[in-house]
Amino acid sequence: MRLAILALGLLAVPAAAQEHQPLRSATAEEQKARTAVTIADYRFDDLLWENDRIAYRIYGRALEAAEPPSSSGIDAWGKRVRWPFMDRQLRTGDQHADHGEGIDFYNVGTGRGVGGLGIWHDNKLWTSRNYVRPRILRSGPDVADFSVDYDPWPVDVMRTVRETRRFNLPAGTNFTRMTSTIASSSDAELVVGIGISKRPVGGGKLGEVKKDKAGARLVWWGPADGEKGRMAAAVIVDPAAFAGFAEDADNYLILVRILPGQPFVYYSGAAWDRGGDFATQGGWNSYVDAQRPDFRP
Repeated sequence: MRLAILALGLLAVPAAAQEHQPLRSATAEEQKARTAVTIADYRFDDLLWENDRIAYRIYGRALEAAEPPSSSGIDAWGKRVRWPFMDRQLRTGDQHADHGEGIDFYNVGTGRGVGGLGIWHDNKLWTSRNYVRPRILRSGPDVADFSVDYDPWPVDVMRTVRETRRFNLPAGTNFTRMTSTIASSSDAELVVGIGISKRPVGGGKLGEVKKDKAGARLVWWGPADGEKGRMAAAVIVDPAAFAGFAEDADNYLILVRILPGQPFVYYSGAAWDRGGDFATQGGWNSYVDAQRPDFRP
């Protein structure tokens, strides 16, 4: 997402007026870390987390005024180094270029990105605004661990819900473990839709989707986006809570049944074919198939 002038009295420098800075090399000490969590208060409170395999971002409320429509979906960055790079690259003002350590070319848009969620009701996904109240629990050296809240949002006229979600990304995996607790104005069961954006790269091309009912997994291999390469994604849910697959205009969705106030666990993963771990669709699919996740809250 590119910078714009913030409304509501908050000022930012337009992207066109920014002078891009060179990417600062990681120090020897910085190269020892394998995970990191950073709140980029200089960039509308983007919340960045990464490990030695992959990198992610969610968006703060300030971005809703700067770049409407913003999204509570999850962004993924391609990464080729084994140490943290997101904060240094974001500070260049040119995170969409490959400076040698990775690149941000996945476009969340209005979708769920890689593993964002909403409430599936009446064949529609009802989603929150951007995150609030971040709490960083561990930022390295081997685990990125934090939680955020999503303030109340409506589900049609039936109820209002709110969410607290914990994100845990250890070193050595492409999957963030999500523990979500959704409170509701009604005690009735909910169906949650967890999504992968349909057209995040490649000029609107869809890529290829694999829907694994037995394993309760949704797997995506993205289209080529020129020299930037391909992104891949996957969402894994508890087979005991699995409720099927769905789609809307923006997302492929995997559905789970949950009870308000009771935490549930799912896993969201991504990869870049230039990152050195998964150069082929078959390699990514095999990696996802081999996961044996723990769904205990």
